[in-house]
Amino acid sequence: MSRRIIQSLITVEAWEGYTFADHQIKIKESHDLYGAVMWPSAIVLCYFLDTHRDTYNLLDKNVIELGAGTGLVSIVTSLLGAKVTSTDLPEVLSNLQYNVLRNTRGSCRHAPRVTELSWGKELEQRFPQAACHYDYVFAADVVYCHPYLAELLDTFDHLCQDGTEILWAMRFRLDRENQFVERFQTRFHLDELYDLPSLSIKLYRASRKEMGRKTRSGEAA
Repeated sequence: MSRRIIQSLITVEAWEGYTFADHQIKIKESHDLYGAVMWPSAIVLCYFLDTHRDTYNLLDKNVIELGAGTGLVSIVTSLLGAKVTSTDLPEVLSNLQYNVLRNTRGSCRHAPRVTELSWGKELEQRFPQAACHYDYVFAADVVYCHPYLAELLDTFDHLCQDGTEILWAMRFRLDRENQFVERFQTRFHLDELYDLPSLSIKLYRASRKEMGRKTRSGEAA
C-alpha cells in the first residue's frame, strides 16, 4: 500500500463588496478587460436608485442596461424588483454573467437576463421595438474613450419609446464627453439630477423627443 502526497491547491478570489437594496453584493472584476472593472459612475447610479425607491419604484418594471460591465447596476436593479436585461460586449459577458448570478440567484422577483448587445448592430433583429418596450434604460460610464459613440446614440434612440426614461451617469474627463452630451440633446430631453464636482460625475434623466422616426425610405414613421 503506497502513500502519496497530493499538493492542495488554494485559490484566492479577489472581489469588491457593496451594500445596496438591503443586500451584501460581491463583485468580481476582470482587470484584463477594460469594460469589466468597476467605474465610479455605476456606484453613483446604484446609490441614487437605492435612495429614491419611492420616486423610482422599479417593481415589475422592464429595464435594460447598456454597457453593464461588472453588473453592479443590473444586480441592484434586479434586487429592487425589476425585470432586467443586462447587456455588454461578448468578451465581457462571462464575468458579467458570473456576478449577476452570484448576487441574484434566489433573491430576486425576476431572474435577470444577460445578453450581448453591440451598439448599433442588429438592434431591430435582437431587440424588436414591437416586442421590447422598456420602462427604463440605464447606463453608467459608457462614453469614456469609446470609438462607437454614434452607434451608442442610435442604440439609445432604438430602445426608447413613448414612456421610456433614461437614467445615465457619466464621469466627465475629456471634451468628447461634452460633445456627446450636445449630440444627445438633439434627440432627447435631458435633465440633470445630480452633480458631483469632486468626482466629475453627473447623473442625467432623459426621454426621447417627439421628432418622428424615419423609415429606410426616409419617410416619417
